[in-house]
Amino acid sequence: MTGRLYRTTLALCLMAITALAPVAPALAQQQAAQPSSPQAGQTAAPQPGGTPVAVQVQSPVPARTIRVSDQDYTHGLPWLFPNPFAPYIPISIPEPVLTNSPRIDQMIQNGMLQISLQDAIDLALQNNLDITIQRYGPWIAEGNILNTMGGGLSRGTFAASGNFPAISFDPQFSATMSLDARTIPVNNPLTAGTGAGTGPATNFTSLSTHTAIGNLLYSQGFHTGTSFTAGFNNTRASTSSAANFFSPSITSSFVFAVNQPLLNGFGLLVNERNIRIARLNKNYSDQLFRQQVITSITAVGNAYWELVYARGNVDVNKESVTLAQKLYSDNQKQVEIGTLAPLEVIRAEAQLASAQQGLIAAQTVQLQDENQLMILIAKDPNSPMLRNVEVIPTDTATAPPPVETISLEDAIKEAVTKRPEVLESTIAVKADDINVQTTRNALLPILNLSATYTGAALSGDTRFSCVPVPPATTCTPPPQIISGLGSALDSEFLGTYPEFNAQIALTIPIRNRQAQGLNIQSVLTKRQDEAKYAQNLNNIALDVHNAQILLSQDRVAVDAAIKTRELQQQTLDQEQKKLELGASTIFMIVSDQQALATAASAEVRAEVNLAEAKVNFDRAMGRTMEANNITIADSKSGHVSKDTLIPGTTSTGEIYVDHANQSPSSSRETPASNSGTRQ
Repeated sequence: MTGRLYRTTLALCLMAITALAPVAPALAQQQAAQPSSPQAGQTAAPQPGGTPVAVQVQSPVPARTIRVSDQDYTHGLPWLFPNPFAPYIPISIPEPVLTNSPRIDQMIQNGMLQISLQDAIDLALQNNLDITIQRYGPWIAEGNILNTMGGGLSRGTFAASGNFPAISFDPQFSATMSLDARTIPVNNPLTAGTGAGTGPATNFTSLSTHTAIGNLLYSQGFHTGTSFTAGFNNTRASTSSAANFFSPSITSSFVFAVNQPLLNGFGLLVNERNIRIARLNKNYSDQLFRQQVITSITAVGNAYWELVYARGNVDVNKESVTLAQKLYSDNQKQVEIGTLAPLEVIRAEAQLASAQQGLIAAQTVQLQDENQLMILIAKDPNSPMLRNVEVIPTDTATAPPPVETISLEDAIKEAVTKRPEVLESTIAVKADDINVQTTRNALLPILNLSATYTGAALSGDTRFSCVPVPPATTCTPPPQIISGLGSALDSEFLGTYPEFNAQIALTIPIRNRQAQGLNIQSVLTKRQDEAKYAQNLNNIALDVHNAQILLSQDRVAVDAAIKTRELQQQTLDQEQKKLELGASTIFMIVSDQQALATAASAEVRAEVNLAEAKVNFDRAMGRTMEANNITIADSKSGHVSKDTLIPGTTSTGEIYVDHANQSPSSSRETPASNSGTRQ
């Protein structure tokens, strides 16, 4: 009994295996391409029966990081080490790369460029000229920061306001060396100092002088408004005049001077206004670059799906031409055997001509859409390699994007935190705050406190002469003293001849209209930018709402278009059967063929509209870079910056793929031939 049960069970298992064997490979392929349960990147699509099934959508994309060159223009070149002459020579800046990246040429096979949406985005990040142009904005802003760190005026979108004395934060050293030799004719020896006498030996008619000057000056301004100056002045002079005590003589002095504003121009906020405004300009340029990346990626997405629609519309029109050609051939045969009136051949021929005309129009749109996409993903779309290339999108719009349930309020809150326009408006208000505070300080009178200390010295060779006092006829001259710069420096450091000076100066501008006008302008500009900020919030809320409506309505439109096309196909099939039975006319067949072509084109249009609605919804939410896994790396470390402020690509125009952050599924999707050209 037990053996019989075993044999029966074994027979049933063998029968099941035999029955399921042909299905197993198909199931294996289906499971490999379409998981049985929705995972990340999948959504459950309802079927006519109401049972949800898993639909594969776009897989996670590889992590990509936009990088720049290693140069950070905010710091400039170092001084003294390793090259003391570096600050005095131009910084080497590479020429822009205006040729297509190698990858786009490598992707062309047999005159065709088969490209996915992610490939198109990669190529746009490498080659899009709008991105290339905008990436220079943050670098220019970095140079502006370097300029203001030295005390220069800020240049850019926002300018610092307020009339204050210019201060150089970079130390300045100057040296003056001069030599002077003169022989001066003397008209009055007493006033000239040459002496007077009755004999030729004492009657001086000319004066000879030799002067050498060597002066050193150091000056520097500080962020508090303080200015400091230190000078070291030296003069060596010799003369033929007998009236000087020293010849040659050396005059030397140390001069130290400090000036500090106490009202107008006092404090860090006022004197750092250009630096703070320059940093805001840098932040603003970063947001403009980020906005340009989002705009370009959105344009690439829309252009890609428009090309998908154009090619799908060409296929629809080709099918219409095929049906019209078949109808025309069938009618010709029926006319030849006498079962159909010749008029029906003309009608079928007119339908064929109309279908061919529609195909030509669709092919024209396809070529135009190819050019539009090529402009976005190539720096030189007219290069010989790309001139006659056919662009073939490999992604289709048949799979709907994942359904996301998010309230309008939450969507607006998210968009406000991510949209570059909001951050740009916030930066503008911050710049206005700085100008309001600095122009308020500029309203104050000018009150400066200054102090000066000078240490002077005189040395040289003495020229004392001996004059006998009558009745004596001879005298003993005093010993000659010989001294030089060393003696003068001793006197200066010991403070033998000190000079102290302290001064407080007050300047009161009567009426003060210039400062009042600047303050009024800065306050009104702030009020205007605050209104613009509120307007941006309203525009973003409207943009998000409209994008959400389009995304929701386009989902419904796709279902309706599919249903319409299916019904039109059924109608045409039924009408052809009726025609075979003699219960219909050629006119009805032609009408149904036209209706089917229209419905099929509308289905493709609806699917593409849904894909574009998802692209524009990501843009409205500020998710474009996040959805495409794009980050912007720090220029020095190459790591992703918290604020993602450093823009651009590498100097060769390549995109860095962060394999460490790349998911396994995305790494399987990226062919080795494509990723091999990435850095």
